[in-house]
Amino acid sequence: MNANEILLKDDSFLVSQTDAKGIIKFASDDFCAVAEYDVQELIGKPHSIVRHPDMPKAAFKDLWDTVKQGKTWTGFVKNRSKTGKCYWVYATVYPYTDEKGDSGYISCRTKIASREEIDKYEALYKQMRSQER
Repeated sequence: MNANEILLKDDSFLVSQTDAKGIIKFASDDFCAVAEYDVQELIGKPHSIVRHPDMPKAAFKDLWDTVKQGKTWTGFVKNRSKTGKCYWVYATVYPYTDEKGDSGYISCRTKIASREEIDKYEALYKQMRSQER
């Protein structure tokens, strides 16, 4: 870990809810704390507000392709906090439709189990980004 990285606590559980276009409707206290935003700063903003530029486009294409089919997506994600620090999460994104018929997504994120997993995905995503250019 370096000074520019936030390490999640073992019991961190970051939750957010978005509408169908990815606009944040709810953000848990853990999400706000790790992302270094007040909840008011997140509500109404696109979830991409925490997207780290190191993330390959293909990862998010896979996420959106999956959830738009009504399926659950899981994966390793590098995010960026308000102050520019990075933090890694294991994310699960669930599509939902509420009682009014409005659809959206709920994302639950936890700490990645090991530094080795982070290093593995850091290298994979670097390789994927190099192929995007």
